[in-house]
Amino acid sequence: MTIQAKLMFWATVAIMPAVSVWAQDLSPRAYLITPVHSNAVTLTWSFYNGGLDFNGTIPITGATGSYSVPIVTLYHSFSFFGRSANINASLPYGVGSFSGDVLGTNRSIYRSGLLDLGFRLAVNLKGGPAMQAKEFAKWKQKVILGASLKVIAPTGQYDPTKLINWGINRWAFKPEFGYSQRWGHWILDGYAGIWFYTSNDAFFNKPMPTPQTEAPIGSFEGHLSYDFKKRFMWASLDGNFWFGGVTALNGVRNPATRQTASRIGGTFALPIAKHQSLKFNYSDGTYIRFGGNYNNVAVAWQYSWLGRQIK
Repeated sequence: MTIQAKLMFWATVAIMPAVSVWAQDLSPRAYLITPVHSNAVTLTWSFYNGGLDFNGTIPITGATGSYSVPIVTLYHSFSFFGRSANINASLPYGVGSFSGDVLGTNRSIYRSGLLDLGFRLAVNLKGGPAMQAKEFAKWKQKVILGASLKVIAPTGQYDPTKLINWGINRWAFKPEFGYSQRWGHWILDGYAGIWFYTSNDAFFNKPMPTPQTEAPIGSFEGHLSYDFKKRFMWASLDGNFWFGGVTALNGVRNPATRQTASRIGGTFALPIAKHQSLKFNYSDGTYIRFGGNYNNVAVAWQYSWLGRQIK
């Protein structure tokens, strides 16, 4: 195996894990509102396993990855000009290994380190005013419209002299519009958003790091969930579709890197105490043109509480 083939393999694998974690997630009930001053701490363990699809752009066969991503998330709701709003921050850590055959020779590598820090600000636009806990207890959801902005900061593990990194070494922004409607025990959610990326000015390349850019990625996401009679216990069917993301290295675009893919999965939430709940999630790729061909299993524990309420 030539040195050039080795470098092409590891440079391509390096960008896959962090992008998969952030760009292709499934989040049911993301626009449901909570009383003002609601708080939550969530600990999530997420496991990813599957193939890495390079669409024939480099001579690699049997490329796979298996990695775990523990995530700590903090949530807080507040009033924004009389509308319900919330903000959360997530810090993930990745541990995993990746392997593949290049020209008949198998290579593998192990990595452990921080991924990029994520923030999300969501504001209700219709159907959900900011409410104290007593008001919220009497409120009945109908149609909710909301908007959010997700920001990924380049704080993760990244070294341009190394071939494998958990961080993507660039900022990412996702404005999104969300819809949610309830019919009795059923809730239908739909989101439409688009990812924008700044340039990675130190993408690994020989003999010197090279600027890499990526075109925006459009995304659609839908969820149909059902509330059981037991309070706060629910299950949902989840799906998404995304497209775009053509990359360019030093200004030269590679059309073969255009992503067109979708995932489908399910989520089950179970209350276990007054302030605690568990959430289980599974998803798999359904249509894969480039990237996203993996299984994902996640388990989350959440502790929530109400802050000071205004009388």
